[in-house]
Amino acid sequence: MKATVASLAAALTLGAHTVLGAPSAALTAAKRDSITPITVQGNAFFQGDKRFYIRGVDYQPGGSSKLTDPIGNAETCKRDIQKFKDLGLNTIRVYSVDNSADHDECMNALADAGIYLVLDVNTPKYSLNRADPHPSYNDVYLQYVFATVDKFARYENTLAFFSGNEVINDGPSSKAAPYVKAVTRDIRSYLSEQKLRKVPVGYSAADIDTNRLEMAEYMNCGTDDERSDFFAFNDYSWCDPSSFTTSGWDQKVKNFTGYGLPLFLSEYGCNTNTRKFEEVSALYSTKMTGVYSGGLVYEYSEEGSKYGLVEISGDTVSNLKDYDALKAAFDKTSNPNGDGNYNKTGGSNPCPAKNSPNWDVDASDALPAIPAPAEKYLKNGAGKGIGFSGKGSQTSGTQSTSTAVAGSGSGSGSSSNSSSSTTTAGATSSGAAAGLARPFTVSMAPIAVSLLTMVSSLFGAALILL
Repeated sequence: MKATVASLAAALTLGAHTVLGAPSAALTAAKRDSITPITVQGNAFFQGDKRFYIRGVDYQPGGSSKLTDPIGNAETCKRDIQKFKDLGLNTIRVYSVDNSADHDECMNALADAGIYLVLDVNTPKYSLNRADPHPSYNDVYLQYVFATVDKFARYENTLAFFSGNEVINDGPSSKAAPYVKAVTRDIRSYLSEQKLRKVPVGYSAADIDTNRLEMAEYMNCGTDDERSDFFAFNDYSWCDPSSFTTSGWDQKVKNFTGYGLPLFLSEYGCNTNTRKFEEVSALYSTKMTGVYSGGLVYEYSEEGSKYGLVEISGDTVSNLKDYDALKAAFDKTSNPNGDGNYNKTGGSNPCPAKNSPNWDVDASDALPAIPAPAEKYLKNGAGKGIGFSGKGSQTSGTQSTSTAVAGSGSGSGSSSNSSSSTTTAGATSSGAAAGLARPFTVSMAPIAVSLLTMVSSLFGAALILL
């Protein structure tokens, strides 16, 4: 998320009454033979037996402050798919969707074009509050999240779910990390308990260097049920003209070498100077593909922040100069042959030590248990999503009242017989990253990046795009 995050505070103080519909098993989406679901092997994504690199853009025309759903309108979706194909994209990221809407036509059109979706499951009204996460982690919030997951896990071209976006954006907000991790665990548990496809679940971190490495370690430590399937972060440190070393990207590769999960850029494309997207050639070279699995360019449409690739005016879409620059960069950059030197074994790492004020989480801290009223959703399904008409969740619902037993699978306060094992194709253990033969060796040197000014808001994952 770039630049400004605005508070939506006053409108979200009332409780949201969840509207439940038919059990989740009744919600179906037609399988598309035109696309192969993406799986995790070691620290990489795979499309069948072929390494998969994300070549994508962040797609939220209108910005999420208007709570628009860019894949809820089939006509505009199909219009923009032509641009995606022309750019050579295989993935889009969407920050907010109306989980009460029908997305079949757009998702099927994307699948037929060979394009995958990375989806943020939160909206500005249904998200964690970074300043006070405990009350916002409640059953009303989880019902909304699970209803979104339930709909989109049924599409073969849903590549991944983001359990949070930039919830932690400085040292003090790192206290929210256990709640981000709990939501990640709960989504994975929901997929397993509802016998849905094991869509990879992870987190999108802010463009800050004070605790990005610790957050990555934290999302890949502990028992298999607690660990993420991948980690992503926003990175605007390569500002053309630059290079692999000048930008500090060489140091990031060094610091993340041995990391056991797939890693990719959830936003990139510094616009301090004229954008030529010179970083594309580095990102898809073997200098980086042993650690990185590609990334998503910020952003498709111009929303006033000068990051747009196209200008949308009514039904007309006009290419901007950055569109041509990105297309040229993609056209001349091929993916590496073979497997890109990925880490085949994957594996967990130790939890990072508390390092106040930058990282204010103790390695021994247990995660919060799933709020008791939300446990029924794991068994019976989330039902119908309330969509954009909902009143919000941050001050609604029942909170967690205990800590979870690590390894219990369900995230409940006591051990459960139902496992949330989330083995993905090619993995050899019950976690998404297989094997513990090669744990992540941590370099405590800070990652060298240019710190972009982030404006803290009251709400953690509330996303307002410029």
